[in-house]
Amino acid sequence: MNISHRIKYSYLKRLLKIHPASLLILSFLGLIVTGTILLKLSISTNAGHLSVIDALFTATSAVCVTGLIVVDTGSYFTMFGQCVILVLIQIGGLGVMTVSVMLFRIIGRNITFRQRMALQDVFAHTPRGDIFQLLKTIFIFTAIVELIGIGGFFIYWLQSFPVGRAMYLAVFHSISAFCNAGFSVFPDSMMRSSGDWFLNLNMCLLIILGGIGFPAVYDVYTNWKSRNQERRKLSVQTKVVFVTTIALIFFGAVIFWLLEKPHTLSGRPFLETILISVFQSVTCRTAGFNTVDIALLSDATLMAMTGLMFFGASPGSCGGGVKTTSLALIVAFTISRVKKQKRLNLFKKSIPVETVSRSVSLILVCLSLIGLVLFLILAGNSMQSSFTPALKTRFIAYLFETVSAFGTVGLSMGITPTLSLWGKSWIILLMFIGRVGILTFAYIIIGGGTEKGREYAEENIMIG
Repeated sequence: MNISHRIKYSYLKRLLKIHPASLLILSFLGLIVTGTILLKLSISTNAGHLSVIDALFTATSAVCVTGLIVVDTGSYFTMFGQCVILVLIQIGGLGVMTVSVMLFRIIGRNITFRQRMALQDVFAHTPRGDIFQLLKTIFIFTAIVELIGIGGFFIYWLQSFPVGRAMYLAVFHSISAFCNAGFSVFPDSMMRSSGDWFLNLNMCLLIILGGIGFPAVYDVYTNWKSRNQERRKLSVQTKVVFVTTIALIFFGAVIFWLLEKPHTLSGRPFLETILISVFQSVTCRTAGFNTVDIALLSDATLMAMTGLMFFGASPGSCGGGVKTTSLALIVAFTISRVKKQKRLNLFKKSIPVETVSRSVSLILVCLSLIGLVLFLILAGNSMQSSFTPALKTRFIAYLFETVSAFGTVGLSMGITPTLSLWGKSWIILLMFIGRVGILTFAYIIIGGGTEKGREYAEENIMIG
């Protein structure tokens, strides 16, 4: 074996030992760096140039399927640049989640039992032996849904654009919607089509299917496949995902309609106000498209949307956030404590205490992270020499921006392009953490296991 072969073998051997958490982060970083370089090329922009920080911001936003933009996608980037963004969105929303498995398959190596079990933390909530069948289902499901979305958008835009342009718009927005990215080549997103039922429902369907989570989709598929055999029940996670998703969409739409009826919805036809409310309830979870001007919404509406953005999509999906399952566990846990029940039960199943504890810890850590980044951005603004109280932006705008970045939503009150280098850097980091997951970063920082630590005599303290 010559030296070059030894180096390659040594590299592959080291690659096989990388934990999926490390591999996931490295894959995202590699894709972001590649995207940044491509967007920096003169052929990517109509102006022929883009600053490094703006290229990095756009690449991160695309890879992390966020949708926050510092320049208008449709007018600033050339067709090449837009295609780069689209590829980053597709890989970021789908490919990076499967990159660990794909790498092992490409290099022709078998996956050990320990590595298989570790990979299941990314794809499944329970141990399973059909991990490659799940991967295959993910690709087929994605292709079918995006093609259906493309067909719907193409029919709609064919009425206003030439065939080639209509097809391009259909492909771009179908992938962006399914991956919950929120990127649009229109400067006003979907505001020009706020009253069109066909377009809005087509986009809502793509967003929901992209954010429901591949584990839930696979669970439904296998349940349907075994319909002629012994009936198989849906998992508790799948049931929780569906119930929570429907509840969030319904209550989000009702709250939006009630709060905005005297304001942005005033003077519009009744059915259009319903459509706008449902669309914004769906999209503010993780998608980032909008049919009304976000900056004109009332503070109460913005706070309600901030809550929806914080919890985001479901586990194993294209979206970010704390996840719907965490919200469901916290609500159910609170109710069980009020009823003085010792165990948390959902759908006639008892949830492990460790799972509930991790959900509480996850929410607290995420809230602390958002609060810290928000403080750092505000502190950076106040220390600028050009800062004056008269130029101060509303606090809610920065809070909205920060949560939107963490939840990989992409909605903004319009302050993204005005962020300083300091502010953009923190938003980039928050988008990255929000996409790969706080638990993945926790593994990298503190390792995989937990130590029992010392135990002393107990002593109670007062709370509340």
